[in-house]
Amino acid sequence: MQIEKYKPHLREGFQLAYPVMLSQLGHVTMGVADNIMVGNLGAAHLAGAGLANVAFNFLLLFGIGVSYAITPLVATADGERNDGQIASILKHGLLINVLNSLVLIGIVSVGMNVLYHIHQPPEVVKLATPYLSIITFSLIPILIFQTFRQFTEGLSMTRIAMIIVIASNFVNIGLNYVLIYGHFGFPALGLNGAGYATLISRILMAIAFAGFVYFAPRFTKYRVGFSIGNYSKKLISKMLHIGLPAGLQFIFEVAAFDFSLVMMGWLGTSALAAHQIAINLATISYMTTSGLAAAATIRVSNFLGKKDYMNLRQAAYALLGLAMVIMSAWAILFIAGRDLLPHFYVTDETVIAIAGPLLIIAGLFQLSDGAQVVCIGALRGLQDVKVPSLLIFVSYWIIGLPLGYCFTFVFGWGAIGIWIGLLIGLTLTASAMFVRFYRLSNKLV
Repeated sequence: MQIEKYKPHLREGFQLAYPVMLSQLGHVTMGVADNIMVGNLGAAHLAGAGLANVAFNFLLLFGIGVSYAITPLVATADGERNDGQIASILKHGLLINVLNSLVLIGIVSVGMNVLYHIHQPPEVVKLATPYLSIITFSLIPILIFQTFRQFTEGLSMTRIAMIIVIASNFVNIGLNYVLIYGHFGFPALGLNGAGYATLISRILMAIAFAGFVYFAPRFTKYRVGFSIGNYSKKLISKMLHIGLPAGLQFIFEVAAFDFSLVMMGWLGTSALAAHQIAINLATISYMTTSGLAAAATIRVSNFLGKKDYMNLRQAAYALLGLAMVIMSAWAILFIAGRDLLPHFYVTDETVIAIAGPLLIIAGLFQLSDGAQVVCIGALRGLQDVKVPSLLIFVSYWIIGLPLGYCFTFVFGWGAIGIWIGLLIGLTLTASAMFVRFYRLSNKLV
């Protein structure tokens, strides 16, 4: 039977994917915890957190995308059994990501005043600005953490990051409780308290991961990766040729969702808070399949290094099928729970009434979201990032977002019009990524 040839790939892929899923969910849970605990302060605080995260996530995810060059290169070198190359990739990855984090901090610091000029509610901007100033400095530890994460994932070790992220969530929630509301003698810092909690948690994550990789016996042969100096321009160029387009992929997609938040702000604070709730929930489902995407990158890169092209294609298709099953479950949850789920965030009935229909749209685009993220992961494993970046840009920025603007502000559909535009952009992206991988993998086979 045809299904039999996919079973080993499903088993191996899931073994790699589920720690990444839990790790990614841990990252999102940190944001969910922040939003729920900040939401108790009111809709303006929740909207302020959302607006600050627009600017922050825009650049953070670019940095994470650049770091994604590490995984396919390490996995390919692992398939070739080239330990020296693996250590060199770690060394150059640390250099690129630290320098990148410093550049991104500078961009946020210089461009922060833009928040005052994009027609957002004044009370929201006033809360968002100091919070953004705090979390911006977490770019350094999070990209150091990301370096070691992509390194270990390239070696098919995905549980280490999961353990560290889950532990950091407990630290973050505890710090939120103390710093947001003011307990144990600390002052109540409100939204800024959530920012300090996030910064401290991420510093501890980076220290824990760096320490583990340096001291664990299994990584001793890669310890030269911690050294400084003797960098290779050729390897830096190769990593940037993969990493920069991968970062642009994140910017084109995430910025589309972030710009949709800006458009929501033009509709008022309630619409902005409702959008933040729906996006937060949709991000949870996205992160489960982003774990499958990471597994796709690892498996495809490893088989590419071994020149085993038939298994390369089967491994990707197995993970794509698994993504469809998982995202179908999320779709049912969002649509069935559209009236219940917003109550976990706010008690404002106006916000809840707006969020419900948005969750229906979120349910409808789950399959497209799952398909596009796994196919992008598989293409990254083939080190194919430039054409996918262009296709993502066209799908969202040339088609999806302009349509969303027209639906909302020309046709008067309100908040739901923006989300229909996002649905169209996601569906076009998924279709383009699948066709791209299908053609490239067929050529290899």
